[in-house]
Amino acid sequence: MELIQLLRELTQTPGVSGCEQPAARVAAKALTPYCDEVTMTNRGSVVGRIYGIGPLTVFDAHLDQIGLVVTDVCDDGFIKFAGCGGIDLRTLSGAEVTVLGTEPVYGILSTVPPHLSAPEDAGKAKDITDLAIDTGLSKEGAECRIRKGDRVVFRSTFAPLLGTQVTSGALDDRAGVAALIRTAQILHADRDETTNVLFQFSVQEEVGGQGASTTMTRATSDFLTAEDTEAIAVDVSFGWSPDCSHDETGELGKGPMIGYSPLLSDRIFEDLKAVAEEHSIDYQLEIMNGRTGTHADELAVSLGGVATGIVSIPLKYMHTPVEVIDTEDVEATAALLAAYTKTREARA
Repeated sequence: MELIQLLRELTQTPGVSGCEQPAARVAAKALTPYCDEVTMTNRGSVVGRIYGIGPLTVFDAHLDQIGLVVTDVCDDGFIKFAGCGGIDLRTLSGAEVTVLGTEPVYGILSTVPPHLSAPEDAGKAKDITDLAIDTGLSKEGAECRIRKGDRVVFRSTFAPLLGTQVTSGALDDRAGVAALIRTAQILHADRDETTNVLFQFSVQEEVGGQGASTTMTRATSDFLTAEDTEAIAVDVSFGWSPDCSHDETGELGKGPMIGYSPLLSDRIFEDLKAVAEEHSIDYQLEIMNGRTGTHADELAVSLGGVATGIVSIPLKYMHTPVEVIDTEDVEATAALLAAYTKTREARA
């Protein structure tokens, strides 16, 4: 599958935390041709295996996206909601959404015109408790279609920008999912040099990260010991834009960001850099002084402790409906991970 088509399908399929099933089905279908076995856990994560020789490498990217969850249908038909994941309040007022009820319902988040705002509120983001979703329905009409607990997704359009960049919501972390599907495709084409590989597209990263460790514990339970296993989280990280610091961001189009943290494996960090240089793959460094805020934190303490690394795709405008990545960074991430996997047994 062409990368653009794959990214379009992955990002335009809803998968808010706790309700990842639609996105999981798309990801599993795309992964299946390149794995010996693809299954789903009882929590909804997708697990794909390539059986090879030697130790086990686990690659993890999270399936879920941020969104909202319905908390009430008001007497006037407006829908109250809470955040599901790390919502940026600045993006809410006036946003377009789809309520995933018994049928999809289009809605708009309420906003007060500036002409009617109090002077002290000018330029301030509204608190989530002060907003509601307007679907145009009465209370009775809304209650026929919408229930408490229904998820809500932000409406976004997948679109190529100039050059090799694309924009969409949910690129965090469907870009990582796409990179791992491309990795599986590369490994599938050259099975002779492949060690044992497990791909997991985990649920619920945006609401705490529990999906990664539970998925790996189950997926590896009939396989090898923790000493024979290592893991690499594949996520997105902050891409540079004019309002950001170069010290805290990576540049789009300059390759994946190989992460360092004292909580992660120094060996994997150095090995990833060495493989990138050996294969002339552009890369950047991301230095963190503690928790990474990704599934790498959970993977590292799975199975009693697993050597873990992280590779991230630079992304602009995180947690908005207009996230931006460079597709060349996705391809470079896949190339790096495939090369790393093929040479792992020789390095062990």
